[in-house]
Amino acid sequence: MDKKKIIIAIDGHSSTGKSTVAKQLARALGYIYVDTGAMYRAISLYAMRLGLIDESHFDEIALEGELPKININFRINNESGLAEVLLNGENVEREIRTLAVSKFVSKVAAVSSVRRKLVEQQQEMGKDRGIVMDGRDIGTVVFPDAELKLFMTATAKDRAERRFIELTERGDNVTYEDVLKNVVNRDHIDSTRKDSPLQKAEDAIKIDNSNLTLSEQFNQILKLAQSTIN
Repeated sequence: MDKKKIIIAIDGHSSTGKSTVAKQLARALGYIYVDTGAMYRAISLYAMRLGLIDESHFDEIALEGELPKININFRINNESGLAEVLLNGENVEREIRTLAVSKFVSKVAAVSSVRRKLVEQQQEMGKDRGIVMDGRDIGTVVFPDAELKLFMTATAKDRAERRFIELTERGDNVTYEDVLKNVVNRDHIDSTRKDSPLQKAEDAIKIDNSNLTLSEQFNQILKLAQSTIN
């Protein structure tokens, strides 16, 4: 008899390592992994390229008009085995992870028409279950009936330090102060937006990983998933 397949929804603040643990979990369970944050990042990059958003302005109406032209897909990288993001057929995986995109992604994600477009895609991806999806509103909006919901958090300082190390190791020229400012700003926008604000679902399990190693966090979450499946 086949094991039942479930939906695992992982929400939480930016730079809490949601994507890292979600990838690990999907691999361990043989599930599909979907990084919804990458989808919002891809639309943010599209808006930046067209000059629809910068430090001084954001033309939400123009972006809404462009949405039918935007096609976002995931493709497996044969070398890494991980899914990479395609924006209208172009691999933008590296470009969407920059601090430049991070500055605007929360503003773009707050636009209702953007959220509607991507939530519909995300729900379609999970119709057969057997999926791990991370983001800001997965357990509250995208899959309120998910069998396992997690809400990940950590102090802003801890998250900024991790993100700073990640970006500098990649070769990005950033300062810790800019990364910390970005983390704090994103928290504010994500938590106060009118449409689907970041909040812990009532039945979500809170994971504060401020003082957890990656392996400790993964083992804790894997046990939760296995007990839910069984």
